[in-house]
Amino acid sequence: MSKLSLQLITDENLTQVIKLSDTLSEYQKGCVAPNMYSIAEAYVNPGNAWPRAIYLNDQPIGFVMLSLTPDEIEEKDKSYYLWRFMIAADYQGKGYGKAVLDFIVEKCKTDHKDFLYTSCEMKGDMPYQFYLKYGFIDTGVVAYGEEVLKLNI
Repeated sequence: MSKLSLQLITDENLTQVIKLSDTLSEYQKGCVAPNMYSIAEAYVNPGNAWPRAIYLNDQPIGFVMLSLTPDEIEEKDKSYYLWRFMIAADYQGKGYGKAVLDFIVEKCKTDHKDFLYTSCEMKGDMPYQFYLKYGFIDTGVVAYGEEVLKLNI
């Protein structure tokens, strides 16, 4: 039976997590920063960034990072921000993305957060449609060239 989990990024898995960005299509690479850049951002934002490798059993298959103190959100004390999220190409379309969002929603509930925000490029249908299907709503706000979405927890 397959088990999905979120794990710390360590010396042992760092290179594997960085290389996951190489599996994305050119379009997808335009929608999400490379994992190497995201991990560097996490390093310089230690009180804010919550980076995790997404594992399927013993194999890293993606990367997710939350902003725990999202300054750009009005309800920042009640919210987390899904800062980065990617699933390696071979694992897309298999329900893993939804399962990771389920984990993130549970973290929001445990930490007494009422909202989860994210933003995405609008050059194509994805990931916008993925987020809407999950239950995010379009706020109508554009920040840094990306549409801001909100999920009520």
